[in-house]
Amino acid sequence: MNFDPESGYALATLACRTGGEHGSEFENSPPIYATSSFCFDSAAQAAARFAGTEPGNVYSRFTNPTVRAFEERLAAMEGGEACIGTSSGMSAILTTVLALLASGDHVICSRSVFGTTVSLFTLFEKFGIQTTFVDPTSLDAWQAAVRPQTKMMFVETPSNPLTEISDIPALAALARECGAWFVVDNCFCTPALQRPLMLGAQIVIHSATKFLDGQGRCLGGAVVAPAAVVQQKLFPFLRTAGPSMSPFNAWVFLKGLETLPLRMQAHSASALKLATFLEQHRAVRRVYYPGLASHPQHALAARQQSGFGGIVSFEVTGGQTAAWRVIDALKLFSITANLGDTRSIVTHPGTTTHGRLSAAQRVEMGISDELIRLSVGLEDAGDLIGDLARALDT
Repeated sequence: MNFDPESGYALATLACRTGGEHGSEFENSPPIYATSSFCFDSAAQAAARFAGTEPGNVYSRFTNPTVRAFEERLAAMEGGEACIGTSSGMSAILTTVLALLASGDHVICSRSVFGTTVSLFTLFEKFGIQTTFVDPTSLDAWQAAVRPQTKMMFVETPSNPLTEISDIPALAALARECGAWFVVDNCFCTPALQRPLMLGAQIVIHSATKFLDGQGRCLGGAVVAPAAVVQQKLFPFLRTAGPSMSPFNAWVFLKGLETLPLRMQAHSASALKLATFLEQHRAVRRVYYPGLASHPQHALAARQQSGFGGIVSFEVTGGQTAAWRVIDALKLFSITANLGDTRSIVTHPGTTTHGRLSAAQRVEMGISDELIRLSVGLEDAGDLIGDLARALDT
């Protein structure tokens, strides 16, 4: 089914029906085109395909029907014009920055992003692209950081791991005012809970590895952007540099998208129950979850999101020793650095996802030694609360 932007179909329908077309076998479930290359009817057709004067598949590094089906479906769900799939979430950021920026350009980035995202933007400095990191919730800080050379604003909202909420419409207006690309990492919410393009963003980044897959099976990333940006900027970079998504991974993500709206509702419902429990436990000093009335940006999250997501972070009393003791005592939470799985996950950000940052950077970001991040899965919420209660009581 081809996506009709005027169709008015609901997200759940788009998740199941958009992306790809029936093949010669008229299969109901999209196939995996596990091929590195494609054949041509003639030498002339091969030349035309390589030159781009005739549409069609060329080589799976940059044209593959399964990857294209995933791209079409995600673009439809985000309300965007076009999308490219990449090999990972980090390669999606890499592709976006190197395709759109040049030496001498300046980026304003939220200081509260995934630790490797901070490292990547710092790495760009060797190519002459400077980055200023700012408080994601302070519009004044973003405005103060603007320079004549500012060409991109990058934000992850909710943030990782403290679930801070940035005002997307306000930042979009600032980006338009200074002529910069406005890029939103929508990994935590996905289009099931938040559609940044509808709020003024120009580009949306995804780590498909997380909630889009939903079962921790494959690595992948995606960039949703205007068709002209994809065709003229992002696609040429992908074709040449090769941070490509594999057909198998694209098929896994394509099927994962079919259940995304249902899964995100379930993740959000359970996460709110866990956050409410944690906020009342004597061993917990603070809980970070935008669904709680105590969250500083709760009202903003309620305005620009249709749900609060499956990520809950909290601080225990007793420093890293106590945090590790709680983590090790949990039975129903996998100790790993991934998120967005059907299985609940527990992570100590200070020594894993943000462990490569300096102590000063972690302090500035608010990542304490006693901070624990939960990715709430699809197990029974009562069982998860019981597991947390037992671990915290120790």
